[in-house]
Amino acid sequence: MRPRLDLFGALLTVSGFTLLSRITGLIRETLIARAFGANLYTDAFNVAFRIPNLLRRLCAEGAFSQAFVPVLAEFKNQYGRNATKTLIDATATVLTWALVLLSIAGVAGAAWIVLTVATGLKQDTAAFSAAVWMTRIIFPYIALISLTALASGVLNTYQHFSLPASAPVLLNLSFIVASLWIAPHLQMPIYALACAVIAGGILQLAIQLPALARMQMLPKIGMNPLRALAHRGVKRILMKMAPATFAVSVAQLSLIINTNIASRLAPGSVTWLSYADRLMEFPSALLGVALGTILLPNLAKAHAMTDPAEYSALLDWGLRLTVLLATPSAIALLIYAEPLVAALYHYGRFDALDVAMVSRALAAYGVGLVGLILIKILAPGFYAKQDIKTPVQIALLVLGITQVCNLFSVPYLAHAGLSLSIGIGASINALLLLICLCKKGIYRPAPGWTKFLIQLVPACGLLTAALFGFRRYVDWVALGQTPLIRMMLLAASLVSTAALYFGALWLTGFKYAALRTCSPVRYD
Repeated sequence: MRPRLDLFGALLTVSGFTLLSRITGLIRETLIARAFGANLYTDAFNVAFRIPNLLRRLCAEGAFSQAFVPVLAEFKNQYGRNATKTLIDATATVLTWALVLLSIAGVAGAAWIVLTVATGLKQDTAAFSAAVWMTRIIFPYIALISLTALASGVLNTYQHFSLPASAPVLLNLSFIVASLWIAPHLQMPIYALACAVIAGGILQLAIQLPALARMQMLPKIGMNPLRALAHRGVKRILMKMAPATFAVSVAQLSLIINTNIASRLAPGSVTWLSYADRLMEFPSALLGVALGTILLPNLAKAHAMTDPAEYSALLDWGLRLTVLLATPSAIALLIYAEPLVAALYHYGRFDALDVAMVSRALAAYGVGLVGLILIKILAPGFYAKQDIKTPVQIALLVLGITQVCNLFSVPYLAHAGLSLSIGIGASINALLLLICLCKKGIYRPAPGWTKFLIQLVPACGLLTAALFGFRRYVDWVALGQTPLIRMMLLAASLVSTAALYFGALWLTGFKYAALRTCSPVRYD
């Protein structure tokens, strides 16, 4: 069987809401950059926010989702509605009580956590104290966003993708309100951002509860977590979470190490990396997260229905879309980093030096962007089959490779060397995942890949030449005197180069209709 037509519609829906989220995220980052610039206090906030955010990626959206969704899909497809609701209730009970304990521990141990993650902040007492205070305020966010991940997993399994995809917009709106109207009235303005995190977490969870109630799948939190822990589905989820936690955490563990290293570099290094990370996540989320979101439940369903042909076809469709869209995005980050950073961030306290430093880190991320996105497509190929062992073994190897890269790159490239190492590690990770999927017979490439890759070459060449021209003949930093003109030039250059890329593909005979109809066997 072939991937169904509705998958493309689901992808457009999720990508559309993700695009809205990323646009509001860019507005939020622009306002924060303008109001606070890049200094030790913004480093302090980014350290405080990164800790629960890493736990979110590690546990909530990472290991938990990868373990929970396949088991939930199995219960839904094989055991019926009542058994599925019981599993949701038991999982929510265990998760809630565990998160309460984790939040209490995080608040109590905030000083130790900050010292471990960013030892360099200890050199400035005020910045270190600010980081500790904000960590205590922000840490309960992990509880809110983990419960949001559970709600999203249920909704996605029942093919309701739009609401979970739109929820992050609320976090961005909280930051925007805090930056514009709350920060100016505080003695320590940066603290407004910490409050915005909690407000955004509450809103993201609250918006999904009515939809669960309408589906009669609103989790009921029990008072006896031990009883819930005895549920056979919960036991399976927990057994798979432990190895899955490490399997999806390579980039996150590397990011923790990188944060510590960056805190020892020039002041502002943590913030420069954070701004670059936000821009890198724009294409990563728009494509990788969106595809991963819709693929995991559908792969789990194909596995539960014992349909290996559709399983492979789903992966092929996702991989082809990824290569088609991620490749030009990576070229843009490599070549067009400075125009992007200047147009989006170069305002107020964010000066020309900040533009240069963020641009270096962003260009380095471009090296590994395709790999970073491919992981989000390939990893579900294992998790939907409840195979956690293989990604864990690959993750162990890649973690070591990433740190070896740091040893060689940081002395020469400073903070940009850290983002380069993550990109290189992600590329190796994706390659190894692909090789293992093929060797295990899980994925069999559909015909037409060679022709497709050959068609990409001239299109990417034209895109590269056009971006070089726009970068060379326009002084993007100097255009800060006329920000509206700069923004219009950026938009015009991106739209024109995108049209050139897709037009060149069309001239070589690329069949866009094959992607639209989700029929990977009809590419050649």
